[in-house]
Amino acid sequence: MKSLAWGIVALLPFSSGCASKQIGVNRVSTREAYQQVEANVLLSGKLSSDTRIILHRYELTEIAAEDPAKAVYGLHQRALLTSERSLLYALAELSYLAGDTSDREVSSDFYLGSAVYAYLFLFGDGEDRPDPFDRRYRFACDLYNYGLGQALIDRTKSRPVVRITSGQRSLPVGKLEILVKRPEAPFHVDQFEEFLLADEYRVRGLSVRNRVPGLGAPLIAVGHIEQSLRIKRSSPVTAFLHLPSLHLGELTTNASPASLELYSGYTTNDLSIAGQTVPLEKDLTVARAYTLDSSFGWRAQRLNFFLPGAGLPGQIVFTEPYQPGRIPVVLVHGTYSSPVEWGELLNTLYGDQLIRRHYQIWLYLYSSSKPLVFSGAEFREILTETVKKLDPEGRDPSLQQMVVIGHSQGGLLTKMTCTDSDDKLLQVLSKRPLSELNLDDEKKAALQRYLFLKPLPFVTRVVFISTPHRGSYRVGGVLRRIVRRVVSVPRTVSQTTGDILKGTEGITVPEMFRKSKLTSIDGMSPRNPLLMALADIPVAPKVKAHSVIPVKGTGDPKIGTDGVVSYKSAHVGYVDSELIVRGPHSCQNMPATIEEIRRILNLHVRTLRKTD
Repeated sequence: MKSLAWGIVALLPFSSGCASKQIGVNRVSTREAYQQVEANVLLSGKLSSDTRIILHRYELTEIAAEDPAKAVYGLHQRALLTSERSLLYALAELSYLAGDTSDREVSSDFYLGSAVYAYLFLFGDGEDRPDPFDRRYRFACDLYNYGLGQALIDRTKSRPVVRITSGQRSLPVGKLEILVKRPEAPFHVDQFEEFLLADEYRVRGLSVRNRVPGLGAPLIAVGHIEQSLRIKRSSPVTAFLHLPSLHLGELTTNASPASLELYSGYTTNDLSIAGQTVPLEKDLTVARAYTLDSSFGWRAQRLNFFLPGAGLPGQIVFTEPYQPGRIPVVLVHGTYSSPVEWGELLNTLYGDQLIRRHYQIWLYLYSSSKPLVFSGAEFREILTETVKKLDPEGRDPSLQQMVVIGHSQGGLLTKMTCTDSDDKLLQVLSKRPLSELNLDDEKKAALQRYLFLKPLPFVTRVVFISTPHRGSYRVGGVLRRIVRRVVSVPRTVSQTTGDILKGTEGITVPEMFRKSKLTSIDGMSPRNPLLMALADIPVAPKVKAHSVIPVKGTGDPKIGTDGVVSYKSAHVGYVDSELIVRGPHSCQNMPATIEEIRRILNLHVRTLRKTD
């Protein structure tokens, strides 16, 4: 018995050489288990199980760990000898890892190779194309997108920019002869100053980042400086590398042709590749956030309020190129504000596929310190001119179904687009009709412009948000006097105010208007008789109107306020719907408000379909 024990001990050194690793499981969280299952080079910097299986099969595991580039060459030769598609997937992931670990001079070759191998895995010749339930399918799409994006970066520059040029590019094995395909109008490469890779930027200040899944490398197309806005406006663009050859041997034998195509994120939705309809990958948030990151965009609200003559001119700001067939939604900001305040709502709405398909969103920028009647007249005229310029022959029926949404003072300007005031506003100043007033033609025309409102024929639906139809209780005499002192009203505005309202027989000037220097704060006073008269005039019969009224606290909303405007002031009886949201005056970016806007826009589309 003792000799048997010693015999077993003597065999232990030999048996240890054949011992296996201890196999078992550890109980972990679902998240940790998921990370092990889904591990890949993009998420963790480590190769996926599917790729490691291929490397193990061909005894390339250790080589890949030491030199991924060398493993790419070895696996490529194996792939030429077999038609097995799984090798293309492994090559795509391994090439991306080689790009991450190679010198800067050759890393772009491996990133481009990753995109090419992924393209062949998805669309290459053969009958075993992966289906959407294959975990490798989505990851191969990501390898194509991120690999292409990294391959396009010009790494010789101190600031990484995307290089959109034709020419020969090297792959890990073989070459591509790339031709840049010029996109169709109205999108032109020349209109942009530079291109940046969207995936090199993280968005801040917005709740969500809208990313449309598909194929392609999302870019930020940075435009040239726009003097009317004093900013460089950016647009979402997607780069796509199209390979005519779908066989690995043909592709890497010679310099194979390929086309680099650019598509606007606002127009093109999908492409046809190898008999399949493939959606384009889009990042609809990062370009907009890049534009709004301009410091001048945030300073504009102060400049336009305090120095309207030196600020930006009143104008429509297009968030995308005009597209016939899409209904304009015009967002009008409030007092001491600017279009940047619509950022959250704008980003959320563009995340809705139905809204992207049916609408185009415009922003209205104006000086919010001018008297209301001046701002209202200017807004109506700019809208009219814009529609006429875009569609001079009236061929686009969608332009005739415009939706205007205004916040605070912007709601009052919105009201002025859809109201037939007849002579009700003039009656506040005179008991005599315009024809009997002793006025020259210029003054009569001015009164017609400012006080005789006619509904714009193309505005069919409006939304009032936090709108002081009967004034703001915060606008007292002290505030009005302070604003008059600090705001520089353009001389032409102050002169016109005095010329029209003073010294004319038959016109009684209200006490609050006897100062020549009037501002929008005067216009939003509860003591303004013109504002009270406007509040009682309903919208035109053909216009559908909606109200969103914020109220602070949890008490009876009908006796509440939003801190600036009371419910009684914001409530009007001629709207088709009224939503009370619990929040402050600046509620335009609250989820409840955004969801109500989304509901109204969807309703607008359904209503138009029924009438077609």
